[in-house]
Amino acid sequence: MTMDDAADPRHAHREEGFPPQHQDQPGHIDEMTPRPDHGESSYAGHGRLQDRRALITGGDSGIGRAVAIAFAREGADVAIAHLPEEQADADETIALIRRAGRNGVGLAGDLRDEAFATDIVFETRSVLGGLDVLVLNAGYQHDIDGIENLRTERMRRVFDTNLVSQLFTTRAALPDLEPGASIIVTASIQAFQPSPGLIDYAMTKAAQVAFVKALAEEAGPRGVRVNAVAPGPIWTPLIPATGWDAERLATFGADTPLGRAGQPAELAGAYVYLASQESSYVSGSVLAVTGGKPL
Repeated sequence: MTMDDAADPRHAHREEGFPPQHQDQPGHIDEMTPRPDHGESSYAGHGRLQDRRALITGGDSGIGRAVAIAFAREGADVAIAHLPEEQADADETIALIRRAGRNGVGLAGDLRDEAFATDIVFETRSVLGGLDVLVLNAGYQHDIDGIENLRTERMRRVFDTNLVSQLFTTRAALPDLEPGASIIVTASIQAFQPSPGLIDYAMTKAAQVAFVKALAEEAGPRGVRVNAVAPGPIWTPLIPATGWDAERLATFGADTPLGRAGQPAELAGAYVYLASQESSYVSGSVLAVTGGKPL
Protein backbone atom coordinates (compact mmCIF):
# COMPACT_ATOMS: atom_id res chain seq x y z
CA MET A 1 0.00 0.00 0.00
CA THR A 2 1.38 3.37 -0.98
CA MET A 3 1.21 6.50 1.15
CA ASP A 4 -1.52 7.79 -1.14
CA ASP A 5 -3.51 4.59 -0.59
CA ALA A 6 -3.09 4.86 3.18
CA ALA A 7 -4.38 8.43 3.16
CA ASP A 8 -7.34 7.58 0.92
CA PRO A 9 -10.22 6.52 3.20
CA ARG A 10 -11.56 4.21 0.50
CA HIS A 11 -8.40 2.11 0.71
CA ALA A 12 -7.29 2.55 4.33
CA HIS A 13 -8.71 -0.86 5.31
CA ARG A 14 -10.20 -3.94 3.69
CA GLU A 15 -12.19 -2.94 0.60
CA GLU A 16 -13.77 -6.27 -0.35
CA GLY A 17 -16.57 -7.97 1.54
CA PHE A 18 -16.24 -10.75 4.08
CA PRO A 19 -16.32 -14.53 3.58
CA PRO A 20 -19.22 -16.68 4.80
CA GLN A 21 -19.03 -17.41 8.54
CA HIS A 22 -21.28 -17.84 11.52
CA GLN A 23 -20.91 -17.62 15.26
CA ASP A 24 -23.28 -17.88 18.16
CA GLN A 25 -23.69 -14.86 20.42
CA PRO A 26 -21.45 -13.55 21.80
CA GLY A 27 -18.96 -13.59 18.94
CA HIS A 28 -15.24 -14.15 19.46
CA ILE A 29 -12.32 -12.46 17.73
CA ASP A 30 -10.30 -15.60 17.01
CA GLU A 31 -13.21 -17.14 15.08
CA MET A 32 -13.47 -14.19 12.69
CA THR A 33 -12.08 -14.11 9.14
CA PRO A 34 -10.41 -11.69 8.75
CA ARG A 35 -9.49 -10.60 12.27
CA PRO A 36 -10.69 -7.04 13.02
CA ASP A 37 -8.26 -4.16 13.46
CA HIS A 38 -8.67 -2.67 16.95
CA GLY A 39 -5.65 -0.41 16.63
CA GLU A 40 -3.33 -2.88 18.34
CA SER A 41 -0.47 -1.91 16.02
CA SER A 42 -1.55 1.53 14.89
CA TYR A 43 -3.05 3.67 17.65
CA ALA A 44 -0.57 6.18 19.12
CA GLY A 45 -1.58 8.15 22.19
CA HIS A 46 -0.80 11.77 23.03
CA GLY A 47 -1.68 12.00 26.72
CA ARG A 48 -5.17 13.39 26.13
CA LEU A 49 -6.70 11.25 28.93
CA GLN A 50 -3.80 11.23 31.35
CA ASP A 51 -4.73 9.63 34.69
CA ARG A 52 -8.44 9.46 33.86
CA ARG A 53 -10.37 6.40 35.06
CA ALA A 54 -12.71 4.72 32.56
CA LEU A 55 -15.28 1.93 32.61
CA ILE A 56 -16.22 0.39 29.25
CA THR A 57 -19.05 -2.13 28.97
CA GLY A 58 -18.51 -4.70 26.25
CA GLY A 59 -14.83 -3.81 26.34
CA ASP A 60 -13.45 -7.24 25.45
CA SER A 61 -13.70 -7.00 21.65
CA GLY A 62 -14.90 -4.92 18.73
CA ILE A 63 -15.50 -1.23 19.35
CA GLY A 64 -15.04 -1.69 23.09
CA ARG A 65 -11.56 -3.15 22.68
CA ALA A 66 -10.54 -0.38 20.27
CA VAL A 67 -11.70 2.23 22.79
CA ALA A 68 -9.91 0.46 25.65
CA ILE A 69 -6.64 0.41 23.71
CA ALA A 70 -6.95 4.06 22.74
CA PHE A 71 -7.88 5.21 26.24
CA ALA A 72 -4.94 3.35 27.78
CA ARG A 73 -2.49 4.75 25.25
CA GLU A 74 -3.90 8.22 25.97
CA GLY A 75 -3.02 7.70 29.65
CA ALA A 76 -6.22 6.34 31.21
CA ASP A 77 -6.71 3.39 33.54
CA VAL A 78 -9.46 1.16 32.16
CA ALA A 79 -11.97 -1.34 33.54
CA ILE A 80 -13.93 -3.46 31.08
CA ALA A 81 -17.18 -5.33 31.71
CA HIS A 82 -17.75 -8.49 29.69
CA LEU A 83 -19.65 -11.76 29.66
CA PRO A 84 -17.91 -14.72 31.34
CA GLU A 85 -17.80 -16.58 28.02
CA GLU A 86 -15.80 -13.68 26.57
CA GLN A 87 -12.96 -14.17 29.05
CA ALA A 88 -10.31 -15.04 26.46
CA ASP A 89 -10.95 -11.86 24.47
CA ALA A 90 -11.14 -9.85 27.70
CA ASP A 91 -7.78 -11.19 28.85
CA GLU A 92 -6.19 -10.04 25.59
CA THR A 93 -7.70 -6.59 25.96
CA ILE A 94 -6.53 -6.26 29.56
CA ALA A 95 -3.03 -7.32 28.50
CA LEU A 96 -3.02 -4.57 25.85
CA ILE A 97 -4.12 -2.00 28.45
CA ARG A 98 -1.34 -3.05 30.81
CA ARG A 99 1.21 -3.09 28.01
CA ALA A 100 0.45 0.61 27.62
CA GLY A 101 1.57 1.06 31.23
CA ARG A 102 -1.92 1.53 32.65
CA ASN A 103 -4.08 -0.37 35.11
CA GLY A 104 -6.46 -2.76 33.37
CA VAL A 105 -9.32 -4.52 35.15
CA GLY A 106 -11.78 -7.13 33.89
CA LEU A 107 -15.28 -7.47 35.36
CA ALA A 108 -17.09 -10.64 34.24
CA GLY A 109 -20.85 -10.95 34.39
CA ASP A 110 -24.13 -10.34 32.56
CA LEU A 111 -25.25 -6.72 32.37
CA ARG A 112 -28.86 -7.85 32.23
CA ASP A 113 -28.41 -8.68 35.91
CA GLU A 114 -29.24 -5.49 37.83
CA ALA A 115 -26.79 -6.28 40.62
CA PHE A 116 -23.88 -6.81 38.21
CA ALA A 117 -24.73 -3.75 36.09
CA THR A 118 -24.70 -1.70 39.29
CA ASP A 119 -21.72 -3.29 41.01
CA ILE A 120 -19.34 -2.67 38.11
CA VAL A 121 -19.47 1.04 38.94
CA PHE A 122 -18.45 0.49 42.54
CA GLU A 123 -15.82 -2.11 41.58
CA THR A 124 -14.28 0.33 39.10
CA ARG A 125 -14.15 3.09 41.67
CA SER A 126 -12.65 0.75 44.25
CA VAL A 127 -9.92 -0.63 42.00
CA LEU A 128 -9.10 2.45 39.91
CA GLY A 129 -9.67 5.01 42.65
CA GLY A 130 -12.54 6.76 40.90
CA LEU A 131 -14.54 7.02 37.68
CA ASP A 132 -14.24 9.82 35.13
CA VAL A 133 -15.44 8.29 31.85
CA LEU A 134 -18.30 5.82 31.44
CA VAL A 135 -18.62 4.17 28.01
CA LEU A 136 -21.92 2.31 27.60
CA ASN A 137 -20.99 0.11 24.68
CA ALA A 138 -22.30 -3.43 25.27
CA GLY A 139 -24.90 -4.46 22.73
CA TYR A 140 -26.79 -7.37 21.21
CA GLN A 141 -28.49 -7.80 17.84
CA HIS A 142 -29.94 -10.62 15.75
CA ASP A 143 -31.40 -10.85 12.26
CA ILE A 144 -35.17 -11.29 11.96
CA ASP A 145 -36.81 -12.68 8.81
CA GLY A 146 -40.09 -10.86 9.26
CA ILE A 147 -41.63 -9.52 12.46
CA GLU A 148 -43.79 -12.65 12.75
CA ASN A 149 -40.55 -14.52 13.49
CA LEU A 150 -39.51 -12.21 16.34
CA ARG A 151 -38.95 -14.45 19.36
CA THR A 152 -39.87 -12.94 22.68
CA GLU A 153 -36.81 -14.18 24.56
CA ARG A 154 -34.42 -12.72 21.98
CA MET A 155 -36.34 -9.44 21.83
CA ARG A 156 -36.10 -9.16 25.61
CA ARG A 157 -32.37 -9.85 25.44
CA VAL A 158 -31.98 -6.96 22.98
CA PHE A 159 -33.95 -4.57 25.19
CA ASP A 160 -32.34 -5.68 28.45
CA THR A 161 -28.79 -5.56 27.07
CA ASN A 162 -29.04 -2.38 25.04
CA LEU A 163 -31.37 -0.30 27.21
CA VAL A 164 -32.17 -1.58 30.68
CA SER A 165 -28.57 -2.36 31.62
CA GLN A 166 -27.52 1.15 30.62
CA LEU A 167 -30.09 2.62 32.99
CA PHE A 168 -28.84 0.41 35.83
CA THR A 169 -25.20 1.40 35.29
CA THR A 170 -25.89 5.09 34.75
CA ARG A 171 -28.15 5.23 37.81
CA ALA A 172 -25.26 3.93 39.89
CA ALA A 173 -22.59 6.12 38.28
CA LEU A 174 -24.11 9.56 37.82
CA PRO A 175 -24.62 10.69 41.45
CA ASP A 176 -20.89 10.56 42.18
CA LEU A 177 -19.49 11.74 38.85
CA GLU A 178 -17.54 14.95 39.29
CA PRO A 179 -17.48 17.98 36.98
CA GLY A 180 -15.47 17.14 33.89
CA ALA A 181 -16.72 13.56 33.73
CA SER A 182 -18.07 12.14 30.48
CA ILE A 183 -20.67 9.51 29.58
CA ILE A 184 -20.48 8.09 26.05
CA VAL A 185 -23.08 5.75 24.54
CA THR A 186 -22.51 3.52 21.51
CA ALA A 187 -25.65 4.19 19.49
CA SER A 188 -25.94 3.27 15.79
CA ILE A 189 -26.92 4.50 12.37
CA GLN A 190 -29.83 2.10 12.93
CA ALA A 191 -31.37 4.74 15.20
CA PHE A 192 -31.83 6.92 12.09
CA GLN A 193 -31.92 4.42 9.21
CA PRO A 194 -33.54 1.31 10.71
CA SER A 195 -33.40 -2.02 8.89
CA PRO A 196 -36.49 -4.27 9.07
CA GLY A 197 -34.35 -7.27 9.98
CA LEU A 198 -33.00 -5.42 13.00
CA ILE A 199 -36.25 -3.82 14.11
CA ASP A 200 -35.89 -4.44 17.85
CA TYR A 201 -32.21 -3.46 17.81
CA ALA A 202 -33.01 -0.28 15.87
CA MET A 203 -35.70 0.58 18.40
CA THR A 204 -33.17 0.37 21.24
CA LYS A 205 -30.68 2.53 19.37
CA ALA A 206 -33.29 5.23 18.78
CA ALA A 207 -34.13 5.08 22.48
CA GLN A 208 -30.43 5.48 23.30
CA VAL A 209 -30.37 8.75 21.39
CA ALA A 210 -33.32 9.97 23.49
CA PHE A 211 -31.47 8.77 26.60
CA VAL A 212 -28.39 10.80 25.65
CA LYS A 213 -30.35 13.96 24.98
CA ALA A 214 -32.40 13.71 28.17
CA LEU A 215 -29.44 12.80 30.38
CA ALA A 216 -27.34 15.63 28.92
CA GLU A 217 -30.04 18.05 30.09
CA GLU A 218 -29.90 16.61 33.61
CA ALA A 219 -26.14 16.19 33.89
CA GLY A 220 -25.02 19.41 32.20
CA PRO A 221 -25.65 21.74 35.16
CA ARG A 222 -23.38 19.47 37.18
CA GLY A 223 -20.54 19.71 34.67
CA VAL A 224 -20.99 16.18 33.30
CA ARG A 225 -21.22 15.75 29.54
CA VAL A 226 -23.26 13.02 27.81
CA ASN A 227 -22.83 12.11 24.14
CA ALA A 228 -23.15 9.22 21.71
CA VAL A 229 -21.17 7.76 18.85
CA ALA A 230 -23.28 6.33 16.02
CA PRO A 231 -21.28 3.72 14.08
CA GLY A 232 -22.20 2.56 10.63
CA PRO A 233 -21.22 -0.93 9.37
CA ILE A 234 -18.22 -1.96 11.50
CA TRP A 235 -16.49 -5.37 11.36
CA THR A 236 -16.84 -6.67 14.92
CA PRO A 237 -17.70 -10.11 16.41
CA LEU A 238 -21.33 -8.98 16.55
CA ILE A 239 -21.55 -9.19 12.74
CA PRO A 240 -20.87 -12.90 12.10
CA ALA A 241 -23.03 -13.63 15.17
CA THR A 242 -26.03 -11.68 13.81
CA GLY A 243 -27.23 -14.51 11.56
CA TRP A 244 -26.65 -12.95 8.15
CA ASP A 245 -26.14 -15.09 5.04
CA ALA A 246 -23.12 -15.20 2.75
CA GLU A 247 -24.46 -12.51 0.39
CA ARG A 248 -25.01 -10.04 3.24
CA LEU A 249 -21.49 -10.59 4.57
CA ALA A 250 -19.98 -10.31 1.09
CA THR A 251 -21.56 -6.89 0.62
CA PHE A 252 -21.30 -5.66 4.22
CA GLY A 253 -20.43 -1.95 4.15
CA ALA A 254 -20.41 -1.70 0.35
CA ASP A 255 -23.41 0.66 0.37
CA THR A 256 -21.50 3.43 2.18
CA PRO A 257 -20.11 6.40 0.21
CA LEU A 258 -16.61 5.16 1.07
CA GLY A 259 -17.55 1.77 -0.34
CA ARG A 260 -16.41 -0.47 2.51
CA ALA A 261 -17.05 -1.51 6.10
CA GLY A 262 -15.21 0.23 8.90
CA GLN A 263 -12.83 -1.28 11.41
CA PRO A 264 -13.12 -0.82 15.20
CA ALA A 265 -9.86 1.16 15.20
CA GLU A 266 -11.54 3.81 13.06
CA LEU A 267 -13.96 4.66 15.89
CA ALA A 268 -11.44 5.00 18.70
CA GLY A 269 -10.63 8.63 17.99
CA ALA A 270 -14.30 9.63 18.29
CA TYR A 271 -14.48 8.24 21.81
CA VAL A 272 -11.17 9.82 22.80
CA TYR A 273 -12.46 13.17 21.55
CA LEU A 274 -15.71 12.92 23.50
CA ALA A 275 -13.87 11.82 26.66
CA SER A 276 -11.25 14.55 26.48
CA GLN A 277 -11.19 18.28 27.20
CA GLU A 278 -11.10 18.87 23.44
CA SER A 279 -14.88 18.36 23.48
CA SER A 280 -15.54 20.47 26.59
CA TYR A 281 -18.48 22.27 24.93
CA VAL A 282 -20.02 19.15 23.37
CA SER A 283 -22.95 17.49 25.14
CA GLY A 284 -26.19 15.92 23.96
CA SER A 285 -24.59 15.20 20.59
CA VAL A 286 -24.46 12.14 18.33
CA LEU A 287 -21.19 11.79 16.45
CA ALA A 288 -21.55 9.79 13.23
CA VAL A 289 -18.79 7.38 12.18
CA THR A 290 -20.59 5.83 9.24
CA GLY A 291 -18.37 5.85 6.17
CA GLY A 292 -20.35 8.79 4.86
CA LYS A 293 -23.88 7.53 5.43
CA PRO A 294 -26.04 10.40 6.74
CA LEU A 295 -27.86 10.13 10.03
